[in-house]
Amino acid sequence: MIDRYSTPELRTLWSEASKYRAWLKVELAAMEAQAHLGEIPAEAHADLTSKAQADPLDEAFAERVAEIEAVTRHDIVAFTSALSERYGESARFVHHGLTSTDVVDTAQNLLLDEALSLIVRDVEALREVCRSQALAYKHTPTVGRTHGIHAEPMTFGLKFLNWMATLERDLERLNAAQGRVRVVMLSGSVGTYAHVSPQVEEQVAASWGWQVAPVSNQTLARDRHAEVLSALAIFGTTLEKIAVEIRHLQRSEVREAMEPFGAGQKGSSSMPHKKNPILSENVSGLTRLLRGYLVTALENVPLWHERDISHSSAERVILPDATQAASYAARRLTGVLRHLVVFPERMLKNLNDLGGLVFSQRVLHLLIDEKGMGREAAYALVQRHALTSWETGEGLRELLARDPENPLSDSDLDRAFDLGWYLREVDYIFGRFGL
Repeated sequence: MIDRYSTPELRTLWSEASKYRAWLKVELAAMEAQAHLGEIPAEAHADLTSKAQADPLDEAFAERVAEIEAVTRHDIVAFTSALSERYGESARFVHHGLTSTDVVDTAQNLLLDEALSLIVRDVEALREVCRSQALAYKHTPTVGRTHGIHAEPMTFGLKFLNWMATLERDLERLNAAQGRVRVVMLSGSVGTYAHVSPQVEEQVAASWGWQVAPVSNQTLARDRHAEVLSALAIFGTTLEKIAVEIRHLQRSEVREAMEPFGAGQKGSSSMPHKKNPILSENVSGLTRLLRGYLVTALENVPLWHERDISHSSAERVILPDATQAASYAARRLTGVLRHLVVFPERMLKNLNDLGGLVFSQRVLHLLIDEKGMGREAAYALVQRHALTSWETGEGLRELLARDPENPLSDSDLDRAFDLGWYLREVDYIFGRFGL
């Protein structure tokens, strides 16, 4: 991911040096288990651990690995060779009985686990902003829209509450996907444990509080990674759902809410008046990437026989990029919602802009429930006046009041056009969330 759309923590996490530190963590964990089982000298593990702590793998090490790999054309071989150069004799017991994928896949799970922990915190922060704004605008009337057309009254807080609830489901999916990659695979070539004891894998998993992959065929099954990308892609749809709503509300003819516009900010190189929803538009664009990465992750699941590396090149792109895009977009949208500029007066004006058409269903039900009209007749009466209101701009209530066929009295019409009646269950809905 380019720096423009990445976060500092994830840039560091997915760096080459960080990857090699994760590889070394796996190698050292395996050595510790093998030493405990008496398969390698305990002194070798202790010495290598001490040297790694005193002289952690850094960018210079990553550069050296790249130099060796240019000759070997094999990253793990280059890595183990560079370890021997850096740490000496004790490094000869590194990678004992393991195959490349044992280290790469298990270490990648370490990185994914940390990346998902960061993203979960980002989602929790976004959820908290939605919760706070839901309470702040709990009783702020606005018009609900279906198909982009005015429907019935609601409150602005309900929008945020809906987003909060969706984000809670996103957290459930992300946590489940994170659990799916918290597995250790150290089973050797083609997954038979011929050269490494199953107890090594089990001890490493136990030391991390993870699970072992119950069976492997040299690679960790890629449905696990597809589940992670699926959770991220679905989270992306939540981000876009919110972003699209903000973009609509900021339109000139709507103007109910808008992104913060900083001092000195410019909206256009040619039109000084412009205030554009660029932050939300960025979010919409990044979520398209997340959906695309999922397609690649799904295509990575079927591999030839026990192993090929057709997934490897793609994962070097999609895993860092997807996690960074998700984190960046979440933080960007959190800032937008936290500092959202809201115009309640404009919301009320828009609510009333169609002359009471948004109250048509209440009129319909009063005609049916209290005046004994058949549904078809009642619907025809209300629709006739509603369509006239659309065409002429005259208020629905005024048209109904003049109609001799309308059995509703003035007091009935007062009840029919009562905004509070439409919002009377808002507290109940919030109560479902303990708010």
